[in-house]
Amino acid sequence: MRIAKVTGMIVRIRLRKEFRHASYRRNWSDNFIVRCQLEDGTVGWGEGVPRTYVTGESPESALHQLAVTDLRSQIGAKCLTWKEVLDVCSAYRPHVETDDPRGCMANAHRCALELSVLDAYGRLFEQSLRRVVEWLPESAGIRRHCARVQYSTAINSGKIGKEILSSLAMRIYGFSHCKIKVGMNPELDPQRLRSIRRWIGNTMDLRVDANEAWTVDEVIRRIQALGPFNLSAVEQPVPHAGVACLARVRRNVKTAIMLDESLTGQEDAQRAIDEGLCDLFNIRISKCGGFLSSIRLAAVAHNAGLGYQLGCHPGESAILSAAGRHFATSIGGVHYCEGSADGHLLKDHFAQRPLTFGYGGWANAIDGFGLGIHVDQRKMSPLIQKSNTFAIS
Repeated sequence: MRIAKVTGMIVRIRLRKEFRHASYRRNWSDNFIVRCQLEDGTVGWGEGVPRTYVTGESPESALHQLAVTDLRSQIGAKCLTWKEVLDVCSAYRPHVETDDPRGCMANAHRCALELSVLDAYGRLFEQSLRRVVEWLPESAGIRRHCARVQYSTAINSGKIGKEILSSLAMRIYGFSHCKIKVGMNPELDPQRLRSIRRWIGNTMDLRVDANEAWTVDEVIRRIQALGPFNLSAVEQPVPHAGVACLARVRRNVKTAIMLDESLTGQEDAQRAIDEGLCDLFNIRISKCGGFLSSIRLAAVAHNAGLGYQLGCHPGESAILSAAGRHFATSIGGVHYCEGSADGHLLKDHFAQRPLTFGYGGWANAIDGFGLGIHVDQRKMSPLIQKSNTFAIS
């Protein structure tokens, strides 16, 4: 069975409230969504969330890459088994019309196309996306199967009163892990953390995300100032250009260092390991180039003795939420899970099955074929900003 055609779309999804951190603010998300149709009419869906300040991509560049890539030669092969499907996805290299030294400027594009192909063939084979994990040799040391997963929550930068209410709500709702955005007003962050820790409780696992906000010269001081609040990790404390300083930072602070914007693929991962830059990887499926590459990054971290979390992009629809759920219920050793908050964050929905986590952040594994969700194209249609269809076979 071959792929007959793929359709790339830029879909604008509105957020319920403005999302703010030190690198950006937004109240909507333009996502790159791919619809893959096989010769027999079977349809699969994939999604990527291009962020220019993370991987250098835009939704427009992701869509353009479909037009300038020789799709027939790259994804036109007949596939009868999962191995053949995975071989096609792993070998796929979209054309990038600029220098790409880190190999990340098509990651959201690759993620969307790959997920659509995996979803389509999963439906054809009548098997869940979780079966894909069993076909990846790299996953041998980290595979697991669990019936449910607990997601983390987050508190963004805001007024003290709202942060107190959020802290109480997270505590009452039974979460175990919470990430706090810092760096927008660095001098106020210790005061914020003191208040949040008081109201959220001493048993909550707290970590912070600076989103590249601190300079190389101040990063140690900033982390040490937050030391009294018993933080488990600091995520991306400096811009990627200054990431080399983190080897020295790790020798001077007790809090674990996590890479995010500086962890987009194998090149970044190997550098982090070789130079001793971090304790944890933040693996976001879109940022890291897809489901398969994300599993491989988890295996790299595991083999190097590092930890990893499953991250997400604000604005992810149920398509990426489903992919994340399959990852979280198939891969062991995940320190924190982010995502599946679409019911709380998004105004626009086009999946019939809600994937939002429940009390305490708990959510069940997904049954069904492929991603295990149904996309309502009538609900998606008004959200489409641009689209283009390409025949393959």
